[in-house]
Amino acid sequence: MDKLEDYLMEVSHPTSEKFGQHWTAKQVADTFAPSGETVDTAREWLISSGIEEERISQSQSLGWLKFEATVAEAESLLKTKYYKYKHSSGKPHVACSEYHVPEHVKPHVDFITPTVHFDAKLFPVKDENNPKIKRTAPTSDTGATVTAGKALGLGAPGSASLPKPGPEVDIFGFGADLSTCNEFIVPNCLRALYDIPPVLTSNPKNSYGIVEYTPQAFLQSDLNMFFANFSKFQVQKTPIFDSIDGGVDQTIVEGFEYNGESDLDLEYAMTLVNPIKVTLYQTGDLVEGASFNNFLDAIDGSYCTFEGGDDPTQDGIYPDPAPGGYKGPENCGGFAATKVVSTSYSYNEADLTPFYEMRQCTEYAKLGMLGTTFLYSSGDNGVAGNSGQCIDPTTGQYNNGTSGKFNPSFPGTCPYITSVGATQIVPGASVTAPEEACETVIFSGGGFSNVFPLPSYQAAAVQEFFTNYPPPYGADRFNNSRMTRGFPDVSANGANYVIAIDGTFSLVYGTSASSPTFGSVLTIVNEVRADLGKGSIGFVNPTLYANPEVLNDITKGGNQGCGTPGFTAVPGWDPVTGLGTPNTLKLIALYALLP
Repeated sequence: MDKLEDYLMEVSHPTSEKFGQHWTAKQVADTFAPSGETVDTAREWLISSGIEEERISQSQSLGWLKFEATVAEAESLLKTKYYKYKHSSGKPHVACSEYHVPEHVKPHVDFITPTVHFDAKLFPVKDENNPKIKRTAPTSDTGATVTAGKALGLGAPGSASLPKPGPEVDIFGFGADLSTCNEFIVPNCLRALYDIPPVLTSNPKNSYGIVEYTPQAFLQSDLNMFFANFSKFQVQKTPIFDSIDGGVDQTIVEGFEYNGESDLDLEYAMTLVNPIKVTLYQTGDLVEGASFNNFLDAIDGSYCTFEGGDDPTQDGIYPDPAPGGYKGPENCGGFAATKVVSTSYSYNEADLTPFYEMRQCTEYAKLGMLGTTFLYSSGDNGVAGNSGQCIDPTTGQYNNGTSGKFNPSFPGTCPYITSVGATQIVPGASVTAPEEACETVIFSGGGFSNVFPLPSYQAAAVQEFFTNYPPPYGADRFNNSRMTRGFPDVSANGANYVIAIDGTFSLVYGTSASSPTFGSVLTIVNEVRADLGKGSIGFVNPTLYANPEVLNDITKGGNQGCGTPGFTAVPGWDPVTGLGTPNTLKLIALYALLP
């Protein structure tokens, strides 16, 4: 794993001789598999301890040896005592307080599960032999206790990462007239803003995916209404529907809180890349929902067991025994990753444990090596987190957002995804004028990680920002070490989008709009490369940071929060709008020349 970033840079950096030579899934599995010596040592230890060879199997990812054993066998093997714990939700969990392996085995084993690992507060079931046993609740990077189930609320109505609604509008005359783009964004406004050319082909080697989390759902009647006004030949067109872990396009409950996100994402993604097909990854059932990990499990089966697998206190567990829950098996693999994947949901970095986030971030790097581009919205509350919350510097807990430390988003801070912030047309300006950072209803999420180090591809840009435009805040406000990942990487318009929602046209705001828009641009770039017989662009950050001239630099506006003006958009990269907005024709020209 220590060479993971090197391998990713080899296929992603524009000056690399191996640019674009993306790996196969087998190459990834084989490269990160343990050595033969390691496997043999662990296997021989198990067999010598009484675990018959026929009970031992190696995982698909090659990184695990699995076997079934009785409690007595496990206690004898690991020189420990197991107890049954109860999570606050009522879920039982079997674990021990410590375990032991032989000295010659230790260098070959990272960890064993189930043993001591907890990612949520658990309470031991009373045991007369162990009346005082206690477990410590896991903590985030701030030192605050992590709340169980935090990762599952992505699609819930009222989720803070959903787009923000605006008033209903009369769309008469909006289709071709660009004079109203400063008040009402429609597809033609984005085409004008970002030099998006007509898409004339639909290469079978190209693909674009939008991820949604149940109960968020699109309404076909809304898509038809939008297409009838802005893309007439797409009326009755639907996305390719991939149902993950019981994902369903529910129509039981309707309204902006249930349809706003999906309608926004699909109306603009499908219109901008037409005739290229768009895949909808509908993730999670109506009872339990799902997390980013559940989606990643479905497109890469090896992730289901990587580093111990998903966290049962944070991620969806299937089959879901609850009434109405999905009773099928968990989707471990079985779904193909599209060439570009856009997700308009996010967590706060402080919502989850660093281990949880680093495990997930590693998976994005592996998938980047396979040639997939991942985009995530950066958040809508400036330097504050979801719901506008900031971090109390003393307790590490969230406060009301009027003071405290800045609250960066995740996965935006993962260095192996592309984080997308938000811009807006300057009020009263034309569509051809330079944009500014979004300051209408929402503020572009941005800042610096408290978990992830500064990646090599971003180092020069971040150092230039600190040298030329040092922020007027100290370590009491944000991680000012200059050694951690900055976000966002890029941006796109995120204000005044016109969408068809529940039978009416309304305005909507958010980086939820910015991510699928930028993803549409990159899908068009992939289309050109596919037509030239070239592979997908994959992980784009190294190429964009090495060629910032293919983006429109944003130098006005800020992302206020936590009782401060936040950061300011400046020439070059900044933690408000990143490197800027896309110039599609320049991006096409750049990537057409790369191998």
